[in-house]
Amino acid sequence: MNRTIEANFFPEVAERLKKACILIIDNNRDFTYSAKRALETTGRYVVCEENDASKAHQTAQNLKPDLILLDIAVPETDGGEVAARIQSDPALHRIPIVFLTALVTKAEGRPGLRIQGHPFLAKPISLPELIEGIEENLPTRATL
Repeated sequence: MNRTIEANFFPEVAERLKKACILIIDNNRDFTYSAKRALETTGRYVVCEENDASKAHQTAQNLKPDLILLDIAVPETDGGEVAARIQSDPALHRIPIVFLTALVTKAEGRPGLRIQGHPFLAKPISLPELIEGIEENLPTRATL
């Protein structure tokens, strides 16, 4: 009478494999926290926050997220520089980056408009708009 007992010693790892990992890089802690909470309540995402642009590249290296949401206007640098550092990294260059910005309004935006080759979402943004922007840009492997 042999029985096999399975134990999941790393539930957070198993959970992450089922959900897309999103990294939000924005110096506004209130925004990242509220976006994280809202996205995670959908049950479809694991969301990590980075509020220091100087640490963004290292955080992306550690997490290897499926998608990065990146504010353009971050102190001491700009989102374009952060995006360039991430994309120049061979281990990260395939991760899609979606800019978040209050510099371009929804009214000014038009289909296909990109900033430095990246899609963008205008702030303020509603949860349905944020989810739509994420889903449009997530690699297919992350949505399994």
